Amino acid sequence: MRDATSRRSTEGTGCLAIAFCLLAIGPATADQSPPNVLFIAVDDLNHWVGHLQRNRQTITPQLDRLAAWGVSFRHAYCAAPACNPSRAALMSGMRPSTTGVYHNSNDYRPHIAPEQTLNSHFRAHGYRVTGAGKIYHGTYGRRQEWDDYLKRPKVRSLGAFSKSDFNGVRWSVLKGEDDAVGDYFTVNYCIEELQQTGRKRPFFLACGIFRPHMPWSVPKKYFDMHPLEQIELPPFRENDLDDIPELGVKTAKPGGDHRAIRDGKAWKQAIQAYLASVTYADTQLGRLLDAFEASAHFDNTIVVLWGDHGWHLGEKHHWRKFALWEEATRAPLIWKAPGVTPQGAISSRTVDFMSIYPTLCELTDLPVPEHVKGRSIVSLLRDPAAAWPHPALTTHGRNRHAVRSEKWRYIRYEDGSEELYDHDADPYEWNNLADAPQHANVKRQLSAAFPSVNRPEVARKTK
Repeated sequence: MRDATSRRSTEGTGCLAIAFCLLAIGPATADQSPPNVLFIAVDDLNHWVGHLQRNRQTITPQLDRLAAWGVSFRHAYCAAPACNPSRAALMSGMRPSTTGVYHNSNDYRPHIAPEQTLNSHFRAHGYRVTGAGKIYHGTYGRRQEWDDYLKRPKVRSLGAFSKSDFNGVRWSVLKGEDDAVGDYFTVNYCIEELQQTGRKRPFFLACGIFRPHMPWSVPKKYFDMHPLEQIELPPFRENDLDDIPELGVKTAKPGGDHRAIRDGKAWKQAIQAYLASVTYADTQLGRLLDAFEASAHFDNTIVVLWGDHGWHLGEKHHWRKFALWEEATRAPLIWKAPGVTPQGAISSRTVDFMSIYPTLCELTDLPVPEHVKGRSIVSLLRDPAAAWPHPALTTHGRNRHAVRSEKWRYIRYEDGSEELYDHDADPYEWNNLADAPQHANVKRQLSAAFPSVNRPEVARKTK
């Protein structure tokens, strides 16, 4: 096993270079052990990540470190802009329009069979499948699909210096250190798993980091890293909602969160709290990456990190996710695949998270189940600039979809009303071009990506 220092070194001998060239490119062969999988989810993490350069205030050295190991996607999009449907889609390989799981209140379990999930698929093919933290939404995860899963730890609270609540957008400045938040214990569990040696089965280890999900409650030192007097508001227009359909305005809810936060003069404080929570999550990721880099598994482990959806912080008068605009649907996607991914590459191709299931199958030489309809992006992992004609698709309710190409975002609501944005000229989606006759062909082409099946919404969960 090479130590972490040698891995970071740029020096190498001719023998090492030859050995590297002889490594198999792609899935395991008879002479190799099957690759492990380190599967990392970060909840409510939007694209305010250092290397993506969307917000210069963010502090994410560990996410940037992971991106330097492999390929990061500049334009990666969720299947649904809410925790439950996004995760149910990603983990099952089936879109919300196929399952009818559109919202957080829909219980996915009666509609997605245990054997269809990603973790069950790897377990059925000989992997030791373990995890901690938030992979599925809430308590919906089925423990019988895992070899082991950390029960939610009891975190000893030392209280808070201050608490804030504006229409349910909540945060607090915590007393104590990193172990005042549950993510610390999630990462501890995953570190212990990575330190295990001598097991004959390859592993699939899932680490679900909960921050920056609300409440944005993290230790004071993370708030101090983002001084309030230096906080900048996101690009914003007072008349931004004037040219969008009624259903878009109802989605934004300008009289709810946004009014409460502005009336309370708390916009900068809220952004500070979100940034502090992002940096806390990034620090916990760094602890995991340290252990991974020092482990015996570094050279034979695929890493994929994803945020389950984006998050608005006042753009388009909207807060939270639950929308089909850029801020709610875009999130990080980073891959490290030994022998496949170049180092430090950023792809500008548009992909969505339905690609994760089939991509992991291809990288590990497992069959892709018939029910999985997403496209593998292994070709983009090999060559991040390769041709990719497929747009990303996001769904938020039955017959309510957004299609994102590298240039365009096209939204169609269930009543047929539309939004169209040219991201080359309008990256913050201020000018709705849907009614412009010259763009009729653009809408027609993009609409081909809308799903042909839109199943009715399944029953809401019961207590």
